Amino acid sequence: FDVFEQSLQARTHLGYMPENVPLYSDMRVTEYLNYRAALKGVQHRRVAERVGDVEELCGLKEVEKKLIGTLSKGYRQRVGLADALLAEPDLLILDEPTIGLDPNQIRQVRELIKNLGRDHTILLSTHILPEVEMTCSRVIIIHKGRIEACDTPDNLLGRIRQAGGVLLEAKVGNDNGEEELKKISGVRDVVADGEDDWKRFSLRVESGVDVREEVFRLATDRHWVVRELTQRRATLEDVFVELTHPDLV
Repeated sequence: FDVFEQSLQARTHLGYMPENVPLYSDMRVTEYLNYRAALKGVQHRRVAERVGDVEELCGLKEVEKKLIGTLSKGYRQRVGLADALLAEPDLLILDEPTIGLDPNQIRQVRELIKNLGRDHTILLSTHILPEVEMTCSRVIIIHKGRIEACDTPDNLLGRIRQAGGVLLEAKVGNDNGEEELKKISGVRDVVADGEDDWKRFSLRVESGVDVREEVFRLATDRHWVVRELTQRRATLEDVFVELTHPDLV
């Protein structure tokens, strides 16, 4: 369908859950879903079956007779998701589905979305990039109305310049730790901070290079006292920054 010329026909194939789900707080869950199913054109003889299906799918059976106004934010999100699924859409669009939820609710909604993704095409619109990494099989990055990238998370992480790095926290005495670390092969840049004896060094390294052994060897040779030496992998946040603000990388 042409979404501009055939807007109504296109909408029959879409399910949409906005960031702030507009619900009737004085209606019970099943009552509300029955009402929404009728508005969406679900055949009358199939309404009860369809409502039962989405309640089961979204984990709403235990609250189906409760007033929506008494539900937690997590359950209200589930009601909104069930609403979006009523008409069996080909494409499900979810706008910031975990905003305002506590950690337990976020985990529950995340698992629900992943389960739905086995049988539905889901477009998840969000700025919470760790959620994207844990939930999505493909990522589209949009900046100023243009698609900057569309690929799997692993492929996106593999192609950026900022491929991760190493964090070192150590006492380096009178040594210039920053300059010493820059001499290690594969290290592209080093940023140091810390006001006391303990210094934290953030090393940017070339893609696919693990310099931890060389860093540890340097620290041993120079008699540095090491408190932390960890590898930091690149994240989708790094990808987003590099594609939208390369001057910050």
